[in-house]
Amino acid sequence: MLPPDYLKRLRQVEVRARIVSEQLMGGRLTSVFKGRGMDFADVREYVPGDDVRRIDWNVTARLRKPYIKRHIEERELVVMLLVDVSASGHFGTAPGGDAQADTKRELAAVLAGALAFSAIRDGDRVGMILFSDRIERFVPPKKSRAHVTRLLHELLFTEPKSSGTSLNAALNFLNNLLHRSALVFVLSDFHDHDEAAWRRALRASNQRHEMIALRTVDQRELELPDVGLALVQDSETGEVIELETSDPEVRAAYAAAGEERLAELKVFCRLSGVPELDLRTDTRESAWPQRLQKFLDQAAKRRVA
Repeated sequence: MLPPDYLKRLRQVEVRARIVSEQLMGGRLTSVFKGRGMDFADVREYVPGDDVRRIDWNVTARLRKPYIKRHIEERELVVMLLVDVSASGHFGTAPGGDAQADTKRELAAVLAGALAFSAIRDGDRVGMILFSDRIERFVPPKKSRAHVTRLLHELLFTEPKSSGTSLNAALNFLNNLLHRSALVFVLSDFHDHDEAAWRRALRASNQRHEMIALRTVDQRELELPDVGLALVQDSETGEVIELETSDPEVRAAYAAAGEERLAELKVFCRLSGVPELDLRTDTRESAWPQRLQKFLDQAAKRRVA
């Protein structure tokens, strides 16, 4: 059942996503959707200044002169949004005003919408996979504004049938679904306890597709307020623990554990060749698109042309 303020909520997120998309596309970001979407054309003789990574060693050995590969961009790229809609996404403690989102799921919706609008403006098709510990919804790639509105509708109002998280299930579904290389954004808080499985799946997916990890984070995942004795529940498993938040050592240990998880994910993504960025619900909405633009621009430069 749709909420009474359905149209208002959908319109608010759509407008915010359009604004962010305009900020992204206003820079050099048209290249972010062009990476592995390249077709081989021919070879030409190497000249000083060419990227040595493009040298065709077989032709070079045969002709005894260095030659490089020339590519042409495909006219169309498939952009896939893998969005985590598990129960932990409903968590959020950001204040009102100019914070970018109230919950991690709302942040993911604004972010996914901005990327989708940017993709269709560049003439690319965009699709979406919503997942918990199962596939909740698949929307095939298309390239119209009405299609992006549908994506936002599904993202905001799909009621997951499960509360857990399985990145492995989502990535395996993606790889079985798409046989052609795509640009894939994974929007998740990465609260998946089966780390070995999803890390293997992400490495394997990055061999076939261009993977980019965007992690949604709330400030209370990194720091505890001093509110005395508190009961804390894991929204995905239902486990409840008691924390004495007035104890400085408890708060310090909680903060250290949160920072350690962030650091471990960053190291893993760097070693796996997957660009990774954390986006927080409490960041000023006027500032985070610039940070995202810089990150995506750097990710585009790392792609082999």
